[in-house]
Formats: sequence, C-alpha cells, structure tokens
Amino acid sequence: MSIFNIFKKSTNDEKADDSPKTEEQPQANVDLQDAGGQEWVYSDEVRQHFFEPQNFASKAPEGYDGLGLVGSPACGDMMKVWIKVDKETEKITDLKWQTFGCASAIASTSALSVMATENGGMKIDDALKITPTDIINRLSGLPDRKIHCSVLGDKALEAAINDYFKKTNQENRIKDKSIRVIDKKLNITEKDIEQAVKDGAKTLAEVQAKTKVGTGDPSCLPEVEELVRYYIEKHDSEK
Repeated sequence: MSIFNIFKKSTNDEKADDSPKTEEQPQANVDLQDAGGQEWVYSDEVRQHFFEPQNFASKAPEGYDGLGLVGSPACGDMMKVWIKVDKETEKITDLKWQTFGCASAIASTSALSVMATENGGMKIDDALKITPTDIINRLSGLPDRKIHCSVLGDKALEAAINDYFKKTNQENRIKDKSIRVIDKKLNITEKDIEQAVKDGAKTLAEVQAKTKVGTGDPSCLPEVEELVRYYIEKHDSEK
C-alpha cells in the first residue's frame, strides 16, 4: 500500500486525496497530462517505485555518514538523501531519502536508492559514476518533461557522498560533476551547459548554438537535453 497521498491534476483543476495526512505521508503530485492535454505514460517500474517506494525515510534517520539536499520547493521538486558507509569497504550500506515532488521525482529517488545499496552496496567511487541516464534506464524511461527528475537524484547522491568526504577529512576526494566532460571530443563540460542556460538558452538547439555541444560527439545529446531541462528549472526557481 502506498505511503503517499496522491494528488491527481487535470489541465483545469487539482483535486486532493481526502485521506488524512500524517508524518509518514509526504505530499506528491501525479501529473497525468502536460499543458497541451497530452497524457504522460509511466512505465511499470515508475509506477512500482511510486506506489511502493524503497528505502523511504518517514523522518530524518540517525547515525548516517552523509547528507545531500538538492532542488527547491519553488521549482516543485526537492530531494534529501542520507547515506551510511562501511569505512573499511567504502560501500554504501544504506541510503534513505525524502522527496517532495512528482511521481517521477519519487520514483527516481527510490530507484537510485536500490541501485546504490543492492548486492551488498555500491562502492563510493562507483556510486559517483551513476548518471541520470542510468536512473532513467532503471525505470525503463521517463516522460520527456520529467527527465530532469533523474538529474536531481544523481546530484542528491553526489552531495551526500561529498558530505561524507567532508566529515571524514577527505576533502581531496570531493567530486564536482559540474566540471564533468559531456562532449569528450570538444571538451565541453556540464558547467558549460549550465552557463549557456544562464545566458538565456532555453532549448537544446539554443545550447548547441552557444556551445557547439554534440557536434563532436552526437551520442552525448540525450544527456545534454536532460541537463538543459534541469538547469532551466533550477535557475527559473531562483529568480
């Protein structure tokens, strides 16, 4: 049985579940249609992780080694991730999370928590290699307008691991994915993508016009599109 109250939105109005809200029932929005009335199709994996979320924390857990917080209530999605790390093996033995947002945001965080902890736990260095595309593939896809949710999950885990590094005096291991190279042929980084958005680019084509990303390595374009959506939403919420 789901721990979430489901808020179903149509293009004209929004009706809330009348069931009582408790501390163990964070609010969530299930977007069934886009602004044009076109239905979004969710995979069975997305539905499963939304209705039966894994590793969810009803309250802030104790004894955790790293905390990551990304997103903003202003833009609609916010994720908080706690990790516990085995100091000897450097494996993530537990990952708990809280997410305020839509079905895709909740499903993305739930799937990420399973990816990081299954089979005895993922080593920290391997967990840092998880990409938004990995999360999307685990969910068998997301609606195009919801792909940014996987970027949030990726960044929440990165923030938690970096917090662990700070707490264990390993600042030299802190990773900044903003300098991660996206187009390896032209050496274009995630930071370059973000700057293009801050300079006014609103679409993949406009980002390409500013950076030439993808002309060297076309295979990177799906990830670029995910990042463009993420940074547009991020910076719009800061205005």
